[in-house]
Amino acid sequence: MDYKQLSVVLLLVFLRHELVFSSSILPHLCPKHQSTALLKFKQTFTIDTFDMCGLMLGQESYPKTISWNLSRDCCLWDGVKCDEMSGHVIELDLGCSLLVGVIDSNSSLFQLSHLQRLNLSMNNFDGSQISPKFGRFSSMTHLDLSRSYFSGQIPSEISHLSKLHSLLLSTFYLNKLRLANHDFKSLLRNLTQLRELNLRSVNISSTIPPIFSSHLTTLRLGWTGLYGIIPESIFHLPNLERLDLHHNDQLNGYFPKTKWNSSASLIELDLTDVNFSDTLPESLGYLTSLQSLSLQNCNLRGPIPESLSNLTRVESLYLGDNSLNGTIPSWIFSLPSLSLVYLSNNQFSGQLEDFKSNSLVWIYLQDNQLQGHLPMSIQNLVNLTTLDLASNNFSGSVDVSFFSNLKYLLDLVLSYNRITLTNEDKVKSTLPESLEKLGLAACEVKEFEFLRSAKNLKELDLSNNKIQGRIPDWAWSNWEFSVSTLNLSHNMLTSMDSIPLQSLDTIDLRSNFLQGSLPIPAISTIYFFISENNLSGEIPSSLCNLMSLKMLVLGKNNLSGAIPQCLGNMSYILEVLDMHHNNLSGALPTTFSIESSLRSLNLHGNKLQGKIPRSLVNCKRLQVLDLGDNHLNDTFPMWLGTLPELQVLSLRSNKLHGSIQPSRVASLFPQLRIIDLSYNAFSGNLPTSLFQHLKAMRTIDPLTKSPSNGRDGYYQDSVVVVTKGLELEVVRILFLYSTIDLSSNKFEGHIPSVLGDLIALRVMNLSHNGLQGHIPSSLGNLSVVESLDLSFNQLSGEIPEQLASLTYLEFLRLSHNHLVGCIPIGRQFATFQNNSYDGNDGLRGFPVSEDCGSREMPKRNNTTQVLNQESNSTFLSEFRKTIPMGYGSGLIIGLFIAYFMLSSRNSNWLSRITEELEYRIVMRRRKKKQQRGRQRRH
Repeated sequence: MDYKQLSVVLLLVFLRHELVFSSSILPHLCPKHQSTALLKFKQTFTIDTFDMCGLMLGQESYPKTISWNLSRDCCLWDGVKCDEMSGHVIELDLGCSLLVGVIDSNSSLFQLSHLQRLNLSMNNFDGSQISPKFGRFSSMTHLDLSRSYFSGQIPSEISHLSKLHSLLLSTFYLNKLRLANHDFKSLLRNLTQLRELNLRSVNISSTIPPIFSSHLTTLRLGWTGLYGIIPESIFHLPNLERLDLHHNDQLNGYFPKTKWNSSASLIELDLTDVNFSDTLPESLGYLTSLQSLSLQNCNLRGPIPESLSNLTRVESLYLGDNSLNGTIPSWIFSLPSLSLVYLSNNQFSGQLEDFKSNSLVWIYLQDNQLQGHLPMSIQNLVNLTTLDLASNNFSGSVDVSFFSNLKYLLDLVLSYNRITLTNEDKVKSTLPESLEKLGLAACEVKEFEFLRSAKNLKELDLSNNKIQGRIPDWAWSNWEFSVSTLNLSHNMLTSMDSIPLQSLDTIDLRSNFLQGSLPIPAISTIYFFISENNLSGEIPSSLCNLMSLKMLVLGKNNLSGAIPQCLGNMSYILEVLDMHHNNLSGALPTTFSIESSLRSLNLHGNKLQGKIPRSLVNCKRLQVLDLGDNHLNDTFPMWLGTLPELQVLSLRSNKLHGSIQPSRVASLFPQLRIIDLSYNAFSGNLPTSLFQHLKAMRTIDPLTKSPSNGRDGYYQDSVVVVTKGLELEVVRILFLYSTIDLSSNKFEGHIPSVLGDLIALRVMNLSHNGLQGHIPSSLGNLSVVESLDLSFNQLSGEIPEQLASLTYLEFLRLSHNHLVGCIPIGRQFATFQNNSYDGNDGLRGFPVSEDCGSREMPKRNNTTQVLNQESNSTFLSEFRKTIPMGYGSGLIIGLFIAYFMLSSRNSNWLSRITEELEYRIVMRRRKKKQQRGRQRRH
């Protein structure tokens, strides 16, 4: 090309540029009706001060509509793009624009009929529904309404957008946005050009139809309520790059056994919470482009297959919360791109191999069965920020200096192993200054000195160690403005005058030897646990200044005086108030807030007097109420039955009296599962109308879960119950465990047959009353009952044969009544001793006498004794970890205490001893009460 030709070309390019530039400022380029429509659209919104994008995405929001005014052509406005030829608005990008308002069907937005791309994501259109008019944008190729708080039904008209390449409707809140089953299938069928579909957290509640666009590159259907079987065709979409079906726990799947058609393109696979019930397939090894693999909680088992070593591009590997076993293959820690490995909560065993890849940043191996010493190669992981090895079987001494070279380490958790932390060289043995989270629970820690260099700590767990004395002043100074979570529970601390941590969120000082008055934490504290110490004195009213406090746990101390009335006013924020087993006196707080957040109130084992405050009726979220073992003097609070979530009610060992009268309220105690009114002075007939209301005890739901309080690792509800002759403090409220205990009162009359409808009952105790008449045969319907105590009444007639069918029954007490006739023959009846029937002179048959007419007596042997108990006792399988503490204090059941089996299986002597012990203690208590009564009269 010569000089003249080059000049002509440059001139043409220049003229074209000038033409385009000049056309962009021509007044007719943006039609007036479109600029008017845009301005009207702008006027329907205000600008938010809350930057959602900054918080969620780390990118600063910008209110693009601020630049919109008639002094400039609308095609030059921020977020607006026009067609160069016609001037029509074809793209509108207002994502992260801080818009607040409502978009309805009358919005001027729908006048922009030529729109091809529309992005309204990450704004606040709360109260808006997706209008059917969105389906009129016939040229639309990209529609993004995600995370902008739209709600309601997604209109079927969306499936008319046949040119769509990208449809993004994900939302923050589950079930707020819905897509009908048939509309979901219609959408997949009609949108044949789709490349990207994101319906995360939209409530679809459908099966997955095998009709997907072959052009799909991204499919995100997590948290959508999908169920049924994943069609295998999804795994064979030829262009698929990202597949996300996570958290659909009713969805089942089967991995392809052969090479996937998407194996060359797939870079992200997230099937978390999908049920596969299978081993990891070899075919995963074909996904050589994979960068992220998430198969958490998928019910997977077996070893990790060798074929996964082919995933040389994988950066994050999530296989936690399964039943995978065997050793962790050494090649995993050699994958060249791997930065995050999450293998927690499996059954991996053996020793860890050396870490050979410096790319590792996050390592999560907690809750396995790994053993041996920590590999020295950990010290070479120079990019490491998180190392969590908690709850394994690692052993040996580890000096603090082991981690000193890991300059970027933020989280280090070694809790609950057999590791002993040492600090031999106090000069060189320092932790990285970068450290923010440190977990060394049960690591034989004895002092704080090694923590001097860790000045940026936010979370510190030194629980279950051997730390004595007091926390040094330098520690308080170092952590004053950094530490938000401090767990020093289960140590030997003796002194703590104050807690000068200004940034404190959670502090746990349970089970130490702390003495003196109650220390008050910083005003920012949300969770305060200081139970099981030797604190004394009164509870200061200054606690009520902690306006963020959600959980206050002061149980098992020697605190005295009255409960500050202002704590009742705090119930609008307090969720847990636990002061059980102290020496508190006076009346209960009477001012529980109308908008109460209180979920659990435990004041068991104090000296509280007076009546049960009626303001408790304001606590609509209350699930656990334990006022047992006090001096309350009142009638039965039937009005508590209006609390819709109440599941545990214990009023045992008070001075409650009178008959329990029926109520006209249509629904009472709908969720109640544990009711204990024992050791009071209730009289009259058993409350038949109350039993008729107990809906939660009428069904056996194996999926019932205990309430979550957000701090399960720190606090568990507890309640004292009596079962099988033993007094138990149930530390973990078990909602498979339902009980009625009305023992040691003055009830009279017959046992109502309606009790037989409460088929979820595990324990029924009506002993030590004045009940008369026959034992109703309907009690034979209590198919899961394990403990039945009707002793010390005036019951007559025969023992119903239907009781012989109760195969879960492990404890039966019918002694000291007027029963006659033959004792039924059955599997469980063959295991009961004489003291189950003592004081019934008219009873015959095994084990009281050798014969009962012509019936053949069962033979006692060890097999009969144990028969059916190992497999059938849900009660015993739930009560795992217990320790005998004597009858007075009960058996403490919980997460951190030793195993002890509470049953008569294999040990007849235990049953006999506990039964005899219970009888003697009951008699002793009765004598003491009678003596106190005579002393009062004198």
